[in-house]
Parts: sequence; C-alpha cells; structure tokens
Amino acid sequence: MDNVDQQVLRQLQSWLRAGHTGWLCTIVATLGSSPRPVGSLLACNNEGSVVGSLSGGCVEDDLLERLARGGLAQGSPEVVEYGVTAEENERLGLPCGGRLKVLVERADARQLPALDAIIECLDRRGCCQRELDLHSGEMRVTPTPSFRPLEYDSKLLRQCFGPRYQLLLVGAGQLARSLAQLAMMLDYRVLVCDPRPAMIADWDLPGVELVRGMPDDVVRERVVDNFSIVITLTHDPRIDDMALMEALTSPACYIGALGSVRTSAKRRERLPKLGLSQQQIDRLHAPVGLSIGSKTPPEIAVAIFAELTSLRRQGLM
Repeated sequence: MDNVDQQVLRQLQSWLRAGHTGWLCTIVATLGSSPRPVGSLLACNNEGSVVGSLSGGCVEDDLLERLARGGLAQGSPEVVEYGVTAEENERLGLPCGGRLKVLVERADARQLPALDAIIECLDRRGCCQRELDLHSGEMRVTPTPSFRPLEYDSKLLRQCFGPRYQLLLVGAGQLARSLAQLAMMLDYRVLVCDPRPAMIADWDLPGVELVRGMPDDVVRERVVDNFSIVITLTHDPRIDDMALMEALTSPACYIGALGSVRTSAKRRERLPKLGLSQQQIDRLHAPVGLSIGSKTPPEIAVAIFAELTSLRRQGLM
C-alpha cells in the first residue's frame, strides 16, 4: 500500500516513461502556520495532470499556471516563495502569517534512474537520501540507515525518503492487520511479533516484517532509538507484560497497550512486580488510542493513529 511520497514519485515515473515532461515540486521551508509540512511533494506534467498536494488551496493552481506559461524551472531548479504579503495569503488560502518556499525542478527521462532507485527503496521499506544540486539539477541517490530531516540551502537539497518511525506490534491478530495497513499508508516501518506460531503462519500482509521470538527479546533487540513505537495487542499478560517490561525501560517514544480501563488498571498493578518504577509505568498509554467510542479493528486503528498523529504534531514524540 503506497504512502503519499510513493504515489507522487510513481506517477512521475510513469509520466517520464511515457515520454512526458514533468515537474517535481517540494516544500523546502515554512514559516508560521503551514497547511503541509516540509518535504511535501507535488508532481505535474506538460498536459496539466497533477498528483500530490502543497497547500490544498491555490498554491497548486498558481504553480500550474506559471509552469504552463513556461515561466518556471526551465533550466536549473527554482525556488518560489508564497505568503510574502497578507494579500497573497488571502488570495492563496494560506493561514495568516504562513509562508512556503517551494522548490520546482524539471524532470525528464534523464531523472528516471534516480526515480527508479528511490521507488525501489521505498517498495522494500528502506530509507534513502537524494541530493539535488540546485545549480546543475543533477541528482544523486544513496542509501541511508535511518530517516533524517530535509536540509536545504542555496546550493543543495538533501531529502530523505523512507519510514521515519518504526512501529512494533505485539500480536498478529486482526487489529494488527488494520494498524499495519494504516501505518504503511502513513509511512511507518511496521514489525509484527507473536510467539504463537499459528498466528504468524496466518499472516499474509505484504510490506510488514515478521519477527519471530519472545516479545521481550524482540523489544530488546529492535527498539533501539526514540523513533520506535511499541503497542501490545494480545490481551495475554504472559505475552504483553513481557514486551512492556522491556519497552518501558527502552528509548521508545510511545508505548501503548490494548485493553479496557479495568484491564489497564489491573496491568498497572502487575507491572511493579516486574521491577518497573512508577515513573516508567507512567509512560504507558493504556487504554491505547483516543477515546472515540471505537469498537471494530479499523475504528480502533484510527483511534490509535489519531493519538500518535496528535502527539507528533505537538512535538511530544
């Protein structure tokens, strides 16, 4: 299931293979309120077809009009700034005080090898970085071990593609499937661990890494930085508590556990017996997700990712 970057880059790849000229537009800087984050992509071709979004408003229309007139990025990449004046903000539908810098680069068949490399990397859930020379337009793609924020100056753009967060799900049931599908759309790397062979044997969702072993061992080996998220889903204390015992002492940025308010209270009574301090136990999000009355696996998945997205946007993870 493609994330937004894959959708944009794959469509641009298709246009170039069909002989079209295209343009790739990237938000490289924002100031104040911004409808889209830095790194957001839009691609268009010489027939006016568009994929992706930069503002959800009139920025796209203005860019397309200028490209159609031949006034942008005909040679080297070019940076366009929006929201310089209050009048322009109102005309373009930008939030008050919001400013965007958009890098526009022309694309043709010469960029296909670099696009192919990025898409191949994304398809296997890897991370890569493209470096774009802003004077020559030359692009280089190299693998990178983990996601890094976009860097931009007057000479060079460095942009990572690939999962920024790693999501480890303990339990390979239906809820894990719904979470994994939504996570991949949102560009998470997804790992699923379950010590029950029958549950792992029934898993057939591509793009997810199945990790065999006891959950405490898996957490200890795979949760090594603060871009990791651990969520337990089995309802079996013999499995979930083992994972939580390690996760709550790990650098993970978010640890959640499925269960009702009553089940969560009982879990918090058990965890001190595993040697966890109250400060460590207080890191646990349980019941996991926002309280929106969710009942079905897809609804619960939405509630969990609503909480994760809210915390990310607040800078709390």
